[in-house]
Amino acid sequence: MERRDFIKTSIAAAGGIAGASAADEMIGAPAISNSAQGVIGANDRVRVALIGCGDQGNWDAGDMTKQPDARIVALCDVYEGSIRATFANKALGLDPAKTPHFADFRRVLDDRDIDAVIIATPDHWHALPMIMACQAGKDVYIEKPLSLSLVEGRRMVEAARKYKRVVQVGTQQRSARHFQRAVELVREGRLGKITRVHTWNYDGEYPNGIGNPPDENPPEGLDWDFYLGPAPKAPYNKNRHLGNFRWFWDYSGGKMTDWGVHLIDIVHWAMNVDAPTAVAASGGKYVLKDNRETPDTLHATFEYPGFVLTYENRTLNSRGEDGRWGYGVMFYGTDATMFVDRGGFEIFPEMEGRKRDDLFTERTPAARMSVQRGDPSHFQHVRNFLDCVKSRQHPVSDVEIGHRSTSAPHLANIALRTGHKIRWDGQSEKIIGDAEASRWLGREYRAPWKLIEA
Repeated sequence: MERRDFIKTSIAAAGGIAGASAADEMIGAPAISNSAQGVIGANDRVRVALIGCGDQGNWDAGDMTKQPDARIVALCDVYEGSIRATFANKALGLDPAKTPHFADFRRVLDDRDIDAVIIATPDHWHALPMIMACQAGKDVYIEKPLSLSLVEGRRMVEAARKYKRVVQVGTQQRSARHFQRAVELVREGRLGKITRVHTWNYDGEYPNGIGNPPDENPPEGLDWDFYLGPAPKAPYNKNRHLGNFRWFWDYSGGKMTDWGVHLIDIVHWAMNVDAPTAVAASGGKYVLKDNRETPDTLHATFEYPGFVLTYENRTLNSRGEDGRWGYGVMFYGTDATMFVDRGGFEIFPEMEGRKRDDLFTERTPAARMSVQRGDPSHFQHVRNFLDCVKSRQHPVSDVEIGHRSTSAPHLANIALRTGHKIRWDGQSEKIIGDAEASRWLGREYRAPWKLIEA
């Protein structure tokens, strides 16, 4: 496809710069209306646009395409190369001659024939497209972490509620049967009293990490200024683009928000909480010699009523908890310990003073549950979103849930970057008695972009 075949738009040409004026379990939540657009019938196909055509966006669009009642009708990305790659993805079956494609997400939102959007952009481009999509009457499937800051996240929740939009956050573990069963076991008290939960991500990237590519001119077909958008102006570096953007503070929050959101989301769900009361963190970039900004070693402690949660990230050695590799969640109860990840869960009874068989038969009928032939949770998560688009119910990873599961990692990063232990009022969403740390709750937007009021 020739360069001239792509619709190119700039901030000035598109107009409509965003102006400043402009929780709990969701099972059985009340229905929300679809007043901004016509109601989509049970047998109607949901017309979906993909905003952000990277690997994650292609995965989201792929599972959307597999649904009998959804189709991808438009693409949007500031980089032509990503749009080309998405058209080349045979699993999507998109025809470039028949599928509109844009560089400016606002062109997508202007199309009244589009029912919903997938937002799979870098994190610093989550808030504005999502809020504006709600204003335009679109439902939203948005990748995690929900936001780049806590202030953004609350604005996003407010927009979803004000415009009565279905917003599903891409924490797809909530749609996995084995995670659901593991959560049930915790809530039923099968592990006894839980006073500690541990979560972790361990990777082996020593010694070079993502490397040190030089700053250079952007590749042809990339609108670098639009890619930066509300983030500070910076020279193009390929590590700031595509997958490695996660390791730069201007666009994301490192592993803490990349994977920590997934793991902490499960803890919040199982322990029936939505906000810590205090957060402390330590760590830094100790060994890797690459140009990332986020830590290669991190330890965060979250205090909740009655229990403590810890999160660790290390990119220098992939050896993990209790000899395990990679990542996971470990619930430590008085009667048993449970490990859970995307491969399943396993329960280890406390042996002191009781028989192992008693615990397995009486307390944990399913002491082990494994996922066979791949984890279908992402497909099921997309299915839940589409069902809710039609029923107008809140989805399993509703925007309020996603905001709360994103807020805790944000607080850990604030504690790390300020060196302060954060005391947090989850109801008012304010840091208690720390003006310096409180300034990190929001992010300053680069002109002409502004964070929209819902």
